[in-house]
Amino acid sequence: MSYQHQFVCCLFEAKLSCVAIVEVNKACTKTRGPRLSVRARAAMPLDTSNQTHVTEFIFLAFSNHPELQGLFFLVFLALYLTAVLGNATIILALRASPALHTPMYFFLGNLSFLDLCYTSTTMPVTLVNFFRREKTISYDGCLAQIFFFVACAGTECVLLAAMAYDRWVAICRPLRYPVLMSMRVCLCLVAGSWLCGLVNSATHTALTTTLTLCGPNHISHFLCDIPLLLKLSCSDPTLNESVLHVASATIGLSPCLFTAGSYVLILSAILKIPSAQGRSKAFSTCASHLTVVVVFYGMANFNYDRPKEGYSLDMDILVSVLFCVVTPMLNPVIYSLRNKEVKGALRKLAGECACI
Repeated sequence: MSYQHQFVCCLFEAKLSCVAIVEVNKACTKTRGPRLSVRARAAMPLDTSNQTHVTEFIFLAFSNHPELQGLFFLVFLALYLTAVLGNATIILALRASPALHTPMYFFLGNLSFLDLCYTSTTMPVTLVNFFRREKTISYDGCLAQIFFFVACAGTECVLLAAMAYDRWVAICRPLRYPVLMSMRVCLCLVAGSWLCGLVNSATHTALTTTLTLCGPNHISHFLCDIPLLLKLSCSDPTLNESVLHVASATIGLSPCLFTAGSYVLILSAILKIPSAQGRSKAFSTCASHLTVVVVFYGMANFNYDRPKEGYSLDMDILVSVLFCVVTPMLNPVIYSLRNKEVKGALRKLAGECACI
């Protein structure tokens, strides 16, 4: 057979192969449907029917520094014990001193109790995880942590606004203070603060249970929070994000604006006091609360509203520690240093403990 004849046979066989491939592709297209582009496939919802749902989460915080686990444990333990002992001491001192059974210190006692709950929602699990090879938390445990963490944060926003209202009445409406800030009103304000925080938290927690979490189950943090779980969701989180924005405006921004407006009126009233001694005394009654408000909202804004790009995992953890642990720890320190009545109550409590 000549080379020309062999060449023609090869071309004929190649043409038959191409025709066969085309026919096979057409048959597959009829069976599977039209081929989608990469963008179209990305826009399609994920099929989660055959995927395994998450039953626990693994915290990745501090995983970059395994040799420092002992040091981290001691630091976190010291911060937690300082926050617990400081706030518990404030509560005991206020109860032991009858002179401090006033609306201002009633709110302070509730703030200290709230800070106790705040730190206790995250720190015990974090401390235990330092001794584990894998820092895990169950799905139900994560939801419980989110519920109490969000409830305490929302309650503190509203409670700080109630405390600002108390200071406004005391300075701008002093003659009507016993009526406007009766014990019944104070109880309603505190109960309303807790109700707002619990309702807000229950709403977010219920919506979080609707998310489909198919993995991975790694959380780049040391605690559970709603934005962290939204990143792990393989279902559409649009509703959760919308409710989160609405809650940020109602539970977070509105009390902040109310508190800021109250202090604008308070400062304007203080500046109208003729004597310097009177201005100093009036400002000293609200200086501690104003400091706590600035620290709380400053840390909250830096923790949630800062740009996420350009920050390492270690920086994210540091900011969260400042907000979740250091802020509740500083509140009793601020009040004990700047408030003479609280310092006197602490000395009295220390004297009673020394006698025992």
